Parts: sequence; structure tokens; C-alpha cells
Amino acid sequence: MPWGLLSALERRGLGPVAGVDEAGRGACAGPLVVAACVLRPGDAARLPELTDSKLLTPLARDRVYDRVLARALDYSIVVIPPAEVDALGIHVTNIEGMRRAVAGLRTCPGYVLTDGFRVPGLPAPSLAVIKGDRAVACVAAASVLAKVTRDRIMADLHGADPRYGFDVHKGYSTVEHGAALTEHGPSEVHRWSYANVATAAAAHGRRPPHRVMLSAAALGQLDPPVDAPADGVSQNEGSAAGYRSSSRGGARIP
Repeated sequence: MPWGLLSALERRGLGPVAGVDEAGRGACAGPLVVAACVLRPGDAARLPELTDSKLLTPLARDRVYDRVLARALDYSIVVIPPAEVDALGIHVTNIEGMRRAVAGLRTCPGYVLTDGFRVPGLPAPSLAVIKGDRAVACVAAASVLAKVTRDRIMADLHGADPRYGFDVHKGYSTVEHGAALTEHGPSEVHRWSYANVATAAAAHGRRPPHRVMLSAAALGQLDPPVDAPADGVSQNEGSAAGYRSSSRGGARIP
């Protein structure tokens, strides 16, 4: 796991350096979890397994998670419920979650490294690193904290409602999850703003249980269809099935 960028920033007096990453952006059920983490620059030997959380087995992730909690100088984990994702849209929620995670650190970082895209409004200079969860140790650590936290939440949600198999697919759009959505319709922990969830809800004659910012694709799934009023249009990205709205439009459904 590369530690070079973190160490270079520290040597130039720009530390402490915080890495930020999320888990659950592409899921259609469960929360979005965002973590910020500040590592000790010289801790590479003490975190030998640290890498992108997606490259680790569940057991290895748990080991790295415990080790990061024990070794990190500081960390912050933010859990954003599905209702908030539905109300604001996933991209807006993700950006705000990263700001909240950094704000939750006990000390203000001198520099922030984010995974993949720029996050405006941070309290320190920042840099978006492509594939940051594989390229920068502190971002990888944040990815592990976010992923393990979210996986444990999804396992608890499975215990409360085993119909959907959240313990296996963790709320992402798999064939099995799609079949469960078709059979049972969405639950309260699904993201009703996503097109595949809206499709299942329409088939079962259900309306969203909370305020929803529907994507352009999801709008067409409601019966009767909902038109986006001029003052209600806002940004929302596509479903976990891979949809991207070309118009980037949506409408609020109370």
C-alpha cells in the first residue's frame, strides 16, 4: 500500500493528512457510510494488510479494521440513512457525508485526500486521487472503516428482515436481490429514489414512505406517472443497476 503521498505532504508541513472514502454509494438499500481517517506516517510496517477494502476478504477486512482503529491518530465515521439519500440524491449526500466525516475529526487536518472526485467545502486544502483507495494508505484505511461498518449494519438489517438477503449482497443489485424485490416489493431501508426500487414499488402499488428525490428513470415507474415541476427539479444519479440519468433531473415526492 503506497504511503508516499501521505509522507510527502507530512514532510512539507501539510499534515495531519486525512483520507476520506465511502461505502454503499452503488447500493439500492441500506445507508451510505463515509469515513475519514488520519494515519501515523511511519505506520506502514504495522499495517501490512492495508489496501482497498474491496480487495480484502471479509476476515481480512475485520483484522485491518481493528488494526486501523488501534493505530489511527484520528478517525470519524458517518452513517447516512436511506431516507436522507432519497431526499437529497446520492451525489449530494455523498459530498455532504464527506464534509461531515472530516468535520467529525477531533483535530482539523492540514490536508485531505479523497477517493476519485473533488469535494468542495472542506476545512483544509484537498486533492482528489484517482483510485485513492488503492493508491493512498489513509484513503484505504477510510475505505475499510466505511465498508466494515456498513457490512455490519446490513447484517443487522438482515436479522430484522431476512427476506432480502442483505447479509449476502449487502444491499447491492444482484440477481438474488432483484428477485426478492420483485417478490416482496421494497422495504423501508431500500432507496426508493432508485429506478429498480421504484419499479418494484410500482408493481406492488406502493408509494414512498418518506420524501423522495426521484431520478428521471424512476419517475416513469410510478403509477400514475409524476411530472417534475419546474421548482422541484434537482440532481440525482441513477439506480444501483447502473442507470445514469442523461437529463440529471428528478422530482420531489412528498
